[in-house]
Amino acid sequence: MTFQPLLSIKGLSVRFSTPKGIIHAVRGIDLVIQRKEILGLVGASGSGKTVTAMSIPGLLPNNALPPDGFVEFNGKNLLTLSDAEMRNIRGDRISTIFQDPANSLNPLHTIGEQVAEIIMRHRPLGRKETMQRVAELFDIAGLPEAKSRLGDYPHTFSGGQRQRVMIAMALANDPELLIADEPTTALDVTIQVQILDLLKDIQSRTQMSILFITHDLGIVDRIADRVAVIKAGKIVETGATGDILRNPKHYYTKNLVLADYGKMSPIFTSDTSVVMACENLSVDFPVNKGFFKRTAGYTSAVKDVSIVIRSGQTVGIVGESGSGKTTLGMALLKLRKSKGNVYFIGSAINDLNSKYFRQMRRDIQPVFQDSSGALNPSMTVEEIICEGLQIHYPETQRDKRHDIIVTALRDVGLSMQILDRLPHELSGGQRQRVALARALALKPKLIVLDEPTSSLDRLVQAQLVELLRNLQKTHGMVYLFISHDMKIVRALSHYIYVMRQGQIVEHGPAKEIFGNPKNPYTQALINATLGTSAATDKCA
Repeated sequence: MTFQPLLSIKGLSVRFSTPKGIIHAVRGIDLVIQRKEILGLVGASGSGKTVTAMSIPGLLPNNALPPDGFVEFNGKNLLTLSDAEMRNIRGDRISTIFQDPANSLNPLHTIGEQVAEIIMRHRPLGRKETMQRVAELFDIAGLPEAKSRLGDYPHTFSGGQRQRVMIAMALANDPELLIADEPTTALDVTIQVQILDLLKDIQSRTQMSILFITHDLGIVDRIADRVAVIKAGKIVETGATGDILRNPKHYYTKNLVLADYGKMSPIFTSDTSVVMACENLSVDFPVNKGFFKRTAGYTSAVKDVSIVIRSGQTVGIVGESGSGKTTLGMALLKLRKSKGNVYFIGSAINDLNSKYFRQMRRDIQPVFQDSSGALNPSMTVEEIICEGLQIHYPETQRDKRHDIIVTALRDVGLSMQILDRLPHELSGGQRQRVALARALALKPKLIVLDEPTSSLDRLVQAQLVELLRNLQKTHGMVYLFISHDMKIVRALSHYIYVMRQGQIVEHGPAKEIFGNPKNPYTQALINATLGTSAATDKCA
């Protein structure tokens, strides 16, 4: 007896109309999702995985041309249905969870109202029954104090809690197919594990199918029954998850599996002179209340933190969102007011005014998490890198500045052919390299890297980690590396500080932290990261 698959995609091709011509995003894809299974769709940014997924519920952007091929759901070709017919399927039989819940939830409506709207759109229930169903869904999604929070707005929830709201919304009408598009990418590693386990548990209980889109093979190994690998709009390999991860056939899949920066170790250095240090550093944020937003008190984001950063080394600051690690970095950069003592090359800098500290900024350069937001969208790559040179080295001749820019690009593995490009014309990895080149052009003594790889694909992450290691080896760079990903931290860091709720809960040489972590919080961070990235460890 032959069972009909829940979803069968045959010869799917998707093109986009752009000012530069027609772009072929998906090229003749064949894909099958069986009933009651979880299929992982894996590929780098721009590979076509999200376009493929959004073709199923008909959520392609306006500049997409009508897709070619077949997308058969329960025997019906979705590509031939009218808009009204597709609206009846979306949110009912097929639901979607997107990557960033902050952008998916309406900030003007309570979470209860938003989930209720989905139910009432497809079910003839009264208000009371609907809100009871909403509360049940929040319980299923593991949202704490669900009934008491129906009237709360999205901004009052953490990132993990907002993603649980999105899961409740997706489950509202008992869908047969759930499309999860990078639902854990923006979350801390411990929250990632919770969300993955939650989805796996819900799928087991409801017997729905899941199309799980990700660039992380460790996540696929944890959740998927089968995996399909997509490259340049084509499926290059499909099979059982264990077979694909342990015995990949296609070279691209092999590269994904072998992109294992976690087995690297930090570059050794014999120079231990202190570059930067802080003593009893604290950062307080005002708590404003009332109509006039008067300051009613203060909350401590960083509490009496002391760290030391030595020459030729990488110091890792790790912790979950809200732990204070980014605030600490901002305070060291004097981009956030703080109390305590901060020293740079032996000089106290915490009390320096902006005029005097500006001269030191060329020696302490930041590279932020969001390269899109950190680069001026109206400036070319050359103008972006040149801006700092014009400020800090105004006497440098134009030809000399150009040579410095080209050298900085070459150091980060980019060609001078991108000098005239705007940020949106570059990939995420290229933008992050441009941000690094901008910092390197000033020949800084310290670079503060705040989650520089968290939004990048696995292959690009590995490339950037190797790049940072090489720069440290050839130029003696000093890094303060802020991250929640212990695997990347292990590949780069000589010394690690673990932060929780604004305080250092454990610190020591990287080998000691990973070999014998003392604090339960450190143990949880390590287990969550290595647990969801275990595919390559098993494959090696």
